[in-house]
Amino acid sequence: MNKLLATLIAGFFAAGAFAQAAAPATPATPAAAAQPAAAAKAAADDKKAEKKATKEAAKDAKTEAKVPAGKAATPAK
Repeated sequence: MNKLLATLIAGFFAAGAFAQAAAPATPATPAAAAQPAAAAKAAADDKKAEKKATKEAAKDAKTEAKVPAGKAATPAK
């Protein structure tokens, strides 16, 4: 989870620096057409990461539910 947050924060800094760069006087048409595809891929990647995080959280909750709170495992005699 920490790596995901670090990646997102680094991405925001990079996007901010890119947005502040001087834009060309005439934007290229192919670049404008490619932008929605990149945005769609980024959205799909975000959904994958969110789905994976949800699965991991459910797995952790399931593991914690197996051991009752306050009870330690006792060795078999």
